Amino acid sequence: VNWGSSFRIPENTLQLWQNKHGLHHLTADVLRPHYEAVEQRLNVRDGQLEDVNRNNAKLFDGASALGWNPTLIRRSVKGCARLGYCGMGCPMDAKQSSLITYVPDAVSAGATLYANCKVNQLGTGSAGVVNEVIAEAARAGSDHAPATLVVRPRRGVVLAAGAINTPALLLRAKLPGLSRRLGQRTFLHPTVPLVGMFDEPIEGFYGPPQSVTCHHFAERALGRTGYFLETAPVHPMLSSVAFPGFGPEHRSLARRLSHAQATIALLIDGHGHDEGGSVSVSSQGRIKLHYPVAANLVEAGTHAIETMAKILFAAGAREVVTLHREPLVLKSKAELPRLRERAFGPQLYTMFSAHQMGGCAMGADAEVAVTNVQGQVFGYENLWVMDGSLFPSSLGVNPQLTIYALARLLSQRVAQRAG
Repeated sequence: VNWGSSFRIPENTLQLWQNKHGLHHLTADVLRPHYEAVEQRLNVRDGQLEDVNRNNAKLFDGASALGWNPTLIRRSVKGCARLGYCGMGCPMDAKQSSLITYVPDAVSAGATLYANCKVNQLGTGSAGVVNEVIAEAARAGSDHAPATLVVRPRRGVVLAAGAINTPALLLRAKLPGLSRRLGQRTFLHPTVPLVGMFDEPIEGFYGPPQSVTCHHFAERALGRTGYFLETAPVHPMLSSVAFPGFGPEHRSLARRLSHAQATIALLIDGHGHDEGGSVSVSSQGRIKLHYPVAANLVEAGTHAIETMAKILFAAGAREVVTLHREPLVLKSKAELPRLRERAFGPQLYTMFSAHQMGGCAMGADAEVAVTNVQGQVFGYENLWVMDGSLFPSSLGVNPQLTIYALARLLSQRVAQRAG
């Protein structure tokens, strides 16, 4: 479930991981062949001007007019018809997701795939060895209780349930000796939207959802939290969830949907002193995500709203509508100071999590990380993690390509170790 946007890890993020988190052996040269292999398998190609719909064109035009150097996004597609439904499931299988690439590859190589199963528990035999993966398997018909599925690994277990569910599964399993950092340093790329209304139709529900990005503010001065800019599609359901207000106010925005442009700012959390959030589980095994919006994120979000408003007006917007709980409608850039009339923060402004990362961070030792630099869970000789929960900070770009490349690197090392 993604929009096909494909980025390699930024150099400054890689340096942060090396210098602060002990990942000295994770270099650009080490990752390069894995990026190249994944890009070939997913058909990642340079962005094309014909992929830029009007929604993305407004971001490109406005940022260009201000000298902020927007660029085209590389996308993982093949035979794209630009229908605009990438995030809902491509009806043509043009989006090169794992569903039509790596999963069929695994099955053709002899893997057995169990669908409609929920892993609930890990079992251990001798110390430091996971000997069972226990799941509930759905049965046909609502009257049938789930069946229990038990998988007993011959060589090892790889967890790849994402930055929310992988740490939750390990916490639920209560394996002895796990790092106290398990479930900590969860990062979300907190995402701040802004809407521009244009005289001409935008129809942002058609065409590739993301084809333009702007990283001019990714590294800000004085140690302030950076952010990068992209667009979001404005399908009716997505927009109705995001638009502020109720009743007539909400209806007024929905009626102008075809003329709405949506720009988003993704805040790069975890690159300063902020510790992100945390994942925990209740006594009943339910997942709880705690994520405080710290002062540095409030400052970055406030700055990003003004930046996006400048871009939209530079692109010719007739008005800009904020997504505060009580939205502001700005008619020109001269009204930008009015943004200070509204506070930004939790429950005050619509925010999203575009990408979940961290919670099982890689690192030098169990005092600061959950897995070692090979993705192996500290204290367990046959248990690995291979997903975005390994990231010790947020990435600063869309993470799908780096998750693929890192998983390829680590899985090859595991295979070599297994002989």
